[in-house]
Order: sequence, then structure tokens, then C-alpha cells
Amino acid sequence: MPAGPHPPQPSPVDALRRLISLRWLSIVAMGGVLLCVPWLLDIRLPGESLLPVLAALLVANGLSMLRLRHLAEIHAAELFGQLCIELAAWSAFLYFTGGATNPLISLLLPLVAIGAATLGAPYAWALAGLAVAAYSVLWDFNEQLDIYDSGLAVHWHLAGMWLTFAVSAGVIVWYVVRMTAALRSRDQALAEARETRLRNERIVALGNLAAGAAHELGTPLGTMAIIAGEMARDRQLGDSVRADAELLLEQLAHCKQILGSLTLRAGSLRAEGGEALPADSWLQGIADRWRRLRPHVPLTTRIDCGAPAPRLVADTTLEQAIHNLINNAADASPEGIECEAGIASDALVVRVLDRGPGLPEGFAPTAGRAADAAHKGLGIGLLLASGAVERCGGHIAFSPRPGGGTIATLTLPLASLQP
Repeated sequence: MPAGPHPPQPSPVDALRRLISLRWLSIVAMGGVLLCVPWLLDIRLPGESLLPVLAALLVANGLSMLRLRHLAEIHAAELFGQLCIELAAWSAFLYFTGGATNPLISLLLPLVAIGAATLGAPYAWALAGLAVAAYSVLWDFNEQLDIYDSGLAVHWHLAGMWLTFAVSAGVIVWYVVRMTAALRSRDQALAEARETRLRNERIVALGNLAAGAAHELGTPLGTMAIIAGEMARDRQLGDSVRADAELLLEQLAHCKQILGSLTLRAGSLRAEGGEALPADSWLQGIADRWRRLRPHVPLTTRIDCGAPAPRLVADTTLEQAIHNLINNAADASPEGIECEAGIASDALVVRVLDRGPGLPEGFAPTAGRAADAAHKGLGIGLLLASGAVERCGGHIAFSPRPGGGTIATLTLPLASLQP
């Protein structure tokens, strides 16, 4: 039977950070024993032997913190060594405080559990073997504490066992919960990266399809332009028919212009996007070009980018992104739409508002969810718009509009657009 997949391991840097936190807990616990046991239980502890153990653990943790500041790779063997230092410190502490008869001996178990959660199988088994060996040695080799009342000794031993069990359970839960949260966060980041890669692959496929379509559509568009031109010049046709033919001819000219620049627009770099323009002029130009393509849908623009407006060298794909957002709004609300733009918090914010039916139930896409939006019928334009915006460090968000409709908000950091 084939072995199942190995569970994901936390990153070594995060694991070392958690081990350092765990060692601080060990230092606090040892210090608490040294201070509280003689005072509460009237049991004399060999401070001259225990203080060097505590000091050594402090030095080890300080060096580990310095090690954490370096960006060099941390290997599993180093994490194993860190846990061995912890195990050695507790073994020495227990040796001078009764060995296996000390209820604190159970604190070796959380170290084994943490090693199993942090290390690979060989190191985890090695750590478990060392812990068992330490327990076995402390069984026969130790320095007993002087406790004159045997009945009181049994009572405090049972109380110590309870306390040790409670501390061990808390440490194990604390460590495993933190490690599980880190693994969930990493899995989510991997899932988002995988989704982004799949979306980019889809955009590349669409780009290839668009290039092929541009090549294939050139001939039929030319034929339609010739026929529309002949109809516009035919005096035998009515004035309304010739006006429609002229409008058709104008739209065909726009289509040919778009197809002619498709290859240039697809994948063009920001530096190739053209000269620097004021933000308000750039946005107004996008709105004017859209009006020429869809003259029957009223578009109201309110653009206030300050005086003077910041100059931008925008990726040409961003123009298509804003165009697609306006187009989606026009499809949902052909009776009229609005577009607002301004500068807020070092970012260009563009809002497209419509009075359409609103967002589908359960739909709340961001830039990373545009592929889902396309499947829900909002159009592949949203997928392309989100890809272009993400490349510039921006995002797209949707919200319901008071009174009905939808607000699409596109946010772009100015730092990625300025020359």
C-alpha cells in the first residue's frame, strides 16, 4: 500500500521563532521553581547548581535570537539541536532536584510532542529516544532533595504532578494551535498563488485567441465597411437608412482601429504605454473613446484629480480595464451610468456606478476572484480588468449601490503609474 502524503511542515524560521518563545517559558518556569519552592514548600533547592543551568539557557536563547536575525537558511538539524539544548537543560535541572521522582519530569513530554510537530520523522524519533534515555538515566542517577515529612512529600508530589500535567497540556495546545494557524495561512497563500497562476494562464490563452481573431476578422470587417460605405452614398435609400449606414461605417472604423492596435496593446510594458498625461486628461480620454463606441448609453463623468493633476504613464491594458468596467455597467444599466474619479491616500480611485439589477446573490469579488465572476455571467472583461489592475498593485471591489445597482471601485497606487 503506498504511503500517504506527508503533512506540511512549518517553515524553519517560524519554527525557530516558536522554539525561542518556548525557551522563554522554560526559563520563567525554572526561575519560578527556584524562587517559589523554598518559600512555599520549605524545601531547600541547590541554587548553586541550578543557577548555572538557568544562565546557560539564557545565553543559548540570546544566541538563538541573534541567529534568527540572519537571513541564512535554517536546517532541520539546527531545530533538532535547539530542542536538544532544551532537553539537556531540563535534564540537568531535574538531576539536581530529585530526578525521576520530581513531578516536573513530565515536562519532557511536551518537548517530544513539539519535536514531532516540527521535525521530520528521523529527527523526531531521535528526540523521543533521547527523552526516554534522559528519563531512564534520571531514574537511577540524581540528587535527592531533603524533605523531612514523608506524608507532606507525597501530597506535594501529587500536587506537582497535577501542575505539571496542566502546564504540559497548555504548552502542547499553545504550540500546536500556533503551528496549525501558520500552516493554514501558508496553505491559503499557496492556494491564492495557484489561482493567480491559473488566471494568468487563462489571460495568456485569451490573448492568443484575440490575436488569431484580429487576423481572421480583418477581411469580413473590410467587406462590411465597403458595403456600409456604398449604402451611405446611395441616394435612393432614405435619410434614416443612410444615417444608420454612416453610423455603422463609423463603428466599423473603430473596430478596425482596435484590431490594428490589438497586438501592440496586448502585453505592452508601462514604459511603452505612451507619454505622461495628467490623470484627469487620461481618464477623460478613456470616457470619450467609450462614448464613441456606445453613443446610445449616456455616461456622466465626474473627474477631480486635483490641481495640478498628477501625471501618469499608465499601462495601456489599464485603459482596457476601465473600459471593461464601464462596459459591464452599461450592459446592466443601458439607460445611463456614471463614472467618478479622484485621488485618495496616494492612489487613483475610479468608481463606476449603475442602476442595474445589482450583484448576484453571494457575489462579492475582489481582484483575486474575477475568474469566479466570469463564470457567474458578469463577462470575461472583468477577468481581464482584474489581471491588468493586479499587475499594477491595485484591486477592484464591488458593493451594492444605495437605491439599487452596483458600484465598481478600482484603486491604483500612484507609485506604479507615475513616470
